[in-house]
Amino acid sequence: MFGYVTTGRERGEADRLLAGVAAHLAALGWPLAGAVQVNSGGCEGDACDMDLRLLDGGETIRISQSLGSLSDGCRLDPAGLEEAVGRVSASLRHAAPRLLIINKFGRQEAEGRGFRPVIAEALMQGIPVLTGVGHDHAEAFAAFAGGLATPLPPTPEGILGWLSVPA
Repeated sequence: MFGYVTTGRERGEADRLLAGVAAHLAALGWPLAGAVQVNSGGCEGDACDMDLRLLDGGETIRISQSLGSLSDGCRLDPAGLEEAVGRVSASLRHAAPRLLIINKFGRQEAEGRGFRPVIAEALMQGIPVLTGVGHDHAEAFAAFAGGLATPLPPTPEGILGWLSVPA
């Protein structure tokens, strides 16, 4: 099972949706792997601090870097992202999760990096995968998924229904 959601263009919409679903499943006792994004710091323009909360224990890893007020470059900290990827990959081998949630299939994944190998690893192990896909990376995601991913309604009920879990 490989499901994905595409939400509107409101910043953080998919992050909040996936974090809410993860919290609901954790409350039901589901062992989870993966990461959900938590934005903080006011989010004025593009100045949010971006963190990934790991779902196998709640640790948070900063994945953004401060480049200064005049910078218009990508604020993603590749080292922080790769640390999160390594931790999530290890949790697949040790935690026996029922579901892998990845905050998004973004630029790094579209270019063959980031969580892309972790998604493939989970699918090969028979672990269902849920992710968010933004409009900018839909074409790269479709090529990666090869027709195996199911578009889901971008609501908690839609995702939980796909998982056969009561809302």
